[in-house]
Amino acid sequence: MARMRILSGMRPSGKLHIGHLLGALANWKRLQDEGAETYYMVADWHALTTEYMKSETVQSNISEMVLDWLAAGLDPEKSVIFVQSHVKEHAELYLLFSMITPLGWLERVPTYKEALEEYKDREIATHGFLGYPLLQAADILVYKADGVPVGQDQLPHLEFTRELARRFHHLFSEVFPEPQSLLTQTPLIRGIDGRKMSKRYGNAILLSDTEEDTRKKVMQMMTDPARKRRSDPGNPDVCPVFDLQKIFGAPEWVARVNRECRTAEIGCVEDKQALADSLNGALRPFRTRRAELASDPQGVKRILTDGAQRARATAAATMSEVRKAIHI
Repeated sequence: MARMRILSGMRPSGKLHIGHLLGALANWKRLQDEGAETYYMVADWHALTTEYMKSETVQSNISEMVLDWLAAGLDPEKSVIFVQSHVKEHAELYLLFSMITPLGWLERVPTYKEALEEYKDREIATHGFLGYPLLQAADILVYKADGVPVGQDQLPHLEFTRELARRFHHLFSEVFPEPQSLLTQTPLIRGIDGRKMSKRYGNAILLSDTEEDTRKKVMQMMTDPARKRRSDPGNPDVCPVFDLQKIFGAPEWVARVNRECRTAEIGCVEDKQALADSLNGALRPFRTRRAELASDPQGVKRILTDGAQRARATAAATMSEVRKAIHI
């Protein structure tokens, strides 16, 4: 029986934070280790849709992000790890898809207007930004991916990809499988200010932070806003610190905090200190591995060069079928 083929990717935003680990990397590693045929892509062209005015940062961001991938357990012997722009077949399929995609399909993608509002401080009313879902569809279909790990908010993009595959089959001939969603239940990881953790907000705990920096950030974290004094009872259910404790803390400590915070037997400072210990302990193997990988400056380059060659072989075979179907 053929292995399920998976395609997923991230924009190169530099060093990653614990939200990336819990929301994507842990799942990617699980799929890899369970024997799926995994393709993991650095989406540098996608980064340019909103960051084209800062393109000089892309290359360094790629290296930093891939170091985090590798330190988190992605294995280039098991997974194809590559940079999107190193496989030109993505661009060719994107161009060919643009010839058959009704403009209204792109304008109706739910995230389009939301993103225009989110990035209203930037000039992104561009052809490239409007075509983002089309490029994403080309990324997926050029590898004939069977499954795509997605969050709930990304489901419309995957349905767009399936609709595009069906349109291609109707106009020409059947080339692509219709990729299925592998719905990922991503926990909401809040940053030190209580908002969703994001480097854009400056509230992130990076995977590669030092233990001292991690401790400083944890000690700055918001807790239950209604708990003004040490003697006030707290509510762990609304506390970002407790959210992380449930993931990284020892079960007996989590149970104790859940009980004693509500009765003011334990204070926020003590809880934060314990979280810093737990978080640093959990990330220590990652950080050791990352330092080892970073000591070989050419290591990431070799992995990405090899990954691009492997990815290109698969993509080129698909494009041969596509050209035959379109008669060009």
